[in-house]
Amino acid sequence: MNSRILDFYRGGQDDQGRTLDEILNWTDVELEAVHDFIQWLFPLPERSGANPSAPMLEAATIDAFLNSEDLRQRLRLSFLRMLSFYGLEFRDGAVQPRANFAARSANWLSPSNHNHLRLTRTLRSLRLLGLAAESTALFAALAEIYANHPDRITLRTYQFWQNAVE
Repeated sequence: MNSRILDFYRGGQDDQGRTLDEILNWTDVELEAVHDFIQWLFPLPERSGANPSAPMLEAATIDAFLNSEDLRQRLRLSFLRMLSFYGLEFRDGAVQPRANFAARSANWLSPSNHNHLRLTRTLRSLRLLGLAAESTALFAALAEIYANHPDRITLRTYQFWQNAVE
């Protein structure tokens, strides 16, 4: 099987020569400024409009993740890093706000923010690649954030998140 996603998750490079470990060590500023990495961290079966050169998930790649604890653990590291970027954490099976949530959410908690698309991608990718519990926990946290801040997240965005976990 020749999968660029598997190669990347096993220590290889993305199409820009970056490794997963390098991306996971980026600052929050870098994660916000760079827009062509999220498709590698959380791949989907559909081509990305934002990064058309990013690889798409294929059935064999999905099967590899479903059958490899190591791949799922590396995916979980991507999930945990992005949670930190959003001011969230995964603890005791739930996604919860961190102490810095107010400061971190100021970066993404606004209507039609591009990070809402990243979150949709993350929810769906986690589910497809064997981390359904993490996807469900993230959606529960986002649903609560939406309930508390309906002026900052559109109904349309919330519906996209909801569809991503179904």
